[in-house]
Amino acid sequence: MAGHSRWAQIKRTKAVVDAKRGAVFTRLGREIMVAARAGADPAGNFQLRTAIEKAKAARVPNANIERAIAKGSGQGAGGADAFEEVRYEGYGPGGVAVLIEALTDNRNRTAAELRLAFSKNGGNLGETGCVGYLFEHRSVVRLEQNNLREDDLLERLLELEEQGGPDVISYELDPDGAEVLGTFEQLEALQDGLRNLGLPVSSWEHRWIASTPCRLEEPTALAGCLKLLDALEDLDDVRSVTSNLEADEALMEAVLS
Repeated sequence: MAGHSRWAQIKRTKAVVDAKRGAVFTRLGREIMVAARAGADPAGNFQLRTAIEKAKAARVPNANIERAIAKGSGQGAGGADAFEEVRYEGYGPGGVAVLIEALTDNRNRTAAELRLAFSKNGGNLGETGCVGYLFEHRSVVRLEQNNLREDDLLERLLELEEQGGPDVISYELDPDGAEVLGTFEQLEALQDGLRNLGLPVSSWEHRWIASTPCRLEEPTALAGCLKLLDALEDLDDVRSVTSNLEADEALMEAVLS
């Protein structure tokens, strides 16, 4: 178990402030619908509970959430059966690896939109598996606490281990709290264990983590790669975008300014 706070990976999320609110609601609604296939009761469906928490964090109205649950569980029209989870892979400027998760009801349309976004922004959509080996699928639990002390966090994580809880692979501190990483299969156990220790759990998710970073030091290539990631995230069918892009923080701020 190791802690780190370097600029190891750039995780760009579809925050409401960065996209049209309606589009964000649509994406989160799809996630709820797909999760509700396994049951409409969040208490017995961890995937659904996770999707609902994400929707609430984005301030999706309760009526939208309830409607999506009804559709996904077969209680309403236009159910979740039309949507499938598909993973796409490709390369961005500078050889950066890009992994995309989508929820789509039309694979051909989604693939065509992704291919166009890549080609217009200096990248190319590859075959399945071309970059997937550069990433690991992990459980990530977010803790929200200003100036969380590393010693305190480490003590709690060791306590979790002593109690026979899920394995903690790593953690990363930042000014607003920390992210704790575990194995893919143990997301529910990890967030439950951290919460039971009194830690301020604010969210949890499965996330692709780059195991082999691609460092860019040339501003033009970096700017092009960021433009590509933005273009991919703007597509309606795209659920998440992950890259192995690594850059100096000062250079990143200069490019984004």
